[in-house]
Amino acid sequence: MSATEVTADLVRALLRDQHPDLAGLPLRPVDGGWGNQMWRLGDDLAVRIQRMDTDPGPQLAERRWLPLLAPRLPLPVPVPVRDGAPSARSAKLWTVMTWVPGTPLDRGSITRGEDAADALAAFLRALHVPAPADAPADRSGRGLLPRDGATGVEHALRALDAAVVAPLADALRALWDDAAAAPGWAGPPVWVHGDLHPANVVVADGTLSGVLDFGDLLAGDPAVDLAAAWVLLPAGAASRFFAAYGAADAATVRRARGMAALKSLFLLHMGQNGDRGLPGGKPAWGPAGRAALDRVLGDDMLP
Repeated sequence: MSATEVTADLVRALLRDQHPDLAGLPLRPVDGGWGNQMWRLGDDLAVRIQRMDTDPGPQLAERRWLPLLAPRLPLPVPVPVRDGAPSARSAKLWTVMTWVPGTPLDRGSITRGEDAADALAAFLRALHVPAPADAPADRSGRGLLPRDGATGVEHALRALDAAVVAPLADALRALWDDAAAAPGWAGPPVWVHGDLHPANVVVADGTLSGVLDFGDLLAGDPAVDLAAAWVLLPAGAASRFFAAYGAADAATVRRARGMAALKSLFLLHMGQNGDRGLPGGKPAWGPAGRAALDRVLGDDMLP
């Protein structure tokens, strides 16, 4: 893929070439993003253009499936409305999508925990229905808990400063081992968002107001998303969430907790990289990861 820098002039030129009726709308960059960069287009639209991603698959999947899923989801999600093709100006794939208003949770907060728990449960209950046979497959292993700890929590622990996680390491290993020993998902593969973390949801008025970035949309184990009970919601809200969700047995909750621990360590790792000034680092994610880790380790809730 071309290393062409994504600038406002480039995005404007791409719009002028392929969607000239949109080219005159106000255009401004949106902070955040890693695989893709977002540009706000007018009041109601955004341009999502590849930055680090070289695989067209995630955007193509969003284009195909989000228009079908969005009408039955109870929270706003970005819906593709125009396709942008690679061209002589840039080899990058891009899509014009609806804008989902709100503040990303990694820069905001949830103050209405019960309302947020109910909103997340309703959203995932609506999303987690059997997926069609041609839905994206789980190629990343997100829906599998490796039985070999070296490929799971041990690998994540080694990537972090010992002073940060050493006091928690034994508890994390025990939690991971319990999750890995839980029976796997025996139901049909269901639609799974695949990457619910604080930068991929938005909040308004103290509660969840939208869900972003469906680039990891897949058919698989709902526990991948149920980890959000600890990764996104404030302390004490997981019980409310699972009661409202209503369809998770004990084994699914155990797998979800293992995935929540792994996601929390990932957030800590990205925060650590941000503190060191490394490419792709996200300084705000470190505190979010530590708070999520405290929640998942401190919660002995079972449905």
